[in-house]
Amino acid sequence: MRSSLVLIALLGLVGCRGMQSDAPPVHPNLNMDFDQSFKPQSANPLFADGMAMRQPVPGTVKRMGLRTTENASFYLGRDAAGAYVPTAPMEVTVEVLERGQERYEIYCAVCHGSTGDGQGVIMAGNGGQGYGYTPAPTYHTDRLRAIEDGYLYDVIANGIRTMPSYGHQVPVPDRWAIVAYIRALQLSQDANPETLPEPMRERLESYNPNVTLPQ
Repeated sequence: MRSSLVLIALLGLVGCRGMQSDAPPVHPNLNMDFDQSFKPQSANPLFADGMAMRQPVPGTVKRMGLRTTENASFYLGRDAAGAYVPTAPMEVTVEVLERGQERYEIYCAVCHGSTGDGQGVIMAGNGGQGYGYTPAPTYHTDRLRAIEDGYLYDVIANGIRTMPSYGHQVPVPDRWAIVAYIRALQLSQDANPETLPEPMRERLESYNPNVTLPQ
């Protein structure tokens, strides 16, 4: 009995040494290895209507289904017609601005500068020579002061020209928070003293007693 087992083992080892066969391999569990696929718009005899492309099962939400034209302004920065929304579709509070400042300093200031003047360390570092990157634009131009909030959101989400997309790093609410903070930066660098409340006007005048603001 023992010699028979040894012989069987030897035959098994010999049979595994480089032998080739034209017979199909033993495949006891086919699983989905040979699953038939269908191209878009093709026919599928499995269904009564013969259509391979199916609608979502009732009660389910298809991928990206929540981002419909009804809330595209929040997720895409565009209205139902595809135009950029003029203002952020969310309430701008002090907390939102503080969050926007935090995110801006992490992701944006390195190129656009802490004040949004395009003189971040990547652009103005190295002894003022920069590091060879395409200059980042300043936010303090008439064009960008008048541009839609949705445009700024879209640039953050998808990038533009040499600026990469930050869609993976910055979630949707934080993108709008950054947009709100950019608007605050624009106001800070292009503010009209005549529009300030009286207490702030007095405080501003106290910094330079020789300057009197128009009443």
